[in-house]
Amino acid sequence: MTIDEMHELLNELADEIPAEFYRELSGGISLIPDVIYSPEARSGDLLILGAYHSGGGSGRYITMHYGSLMKVYGHLPREEMKKKLWEILRHEMRHHVEALAGNHELEDEDAAFMERYRERQEENS
Repeated sequence: MTIDEMHELLNELADEIPAEFYRELSGGISLIPDVIYSPEARSGDLLILGAYHSGGGSGRYITMHYGSLMKVYGHLPREEMKKKLWEILRHEMRHHVEALAGNHELEDEDAAFMERYRERQEENS
């Protein structure tokens, strides 16, 4: 899948999200070409597929990482890739909505995921 094809899919999915969810998402949703690894990745095994950015001069925005997505899901047919994009986009939008509400439930879930990852890495060392 080319970056243009993925951009088209992402636009289709973004159009399905009700307008009220975009409140204060001043930077919108961007697809960037990079492969991005978590700073905690060991052996290149933990890629960042999407991210919610909530601070700084750039405002609030979401990035989806084409290179990372292709590295993990590039083998999938179009419809399966669309489902994965939807899951990731919903996850990042949830971060946005929860941030606006002062809720940190998803941040806590992500932190627990990272803790389990670190534990597995220590067990395998």
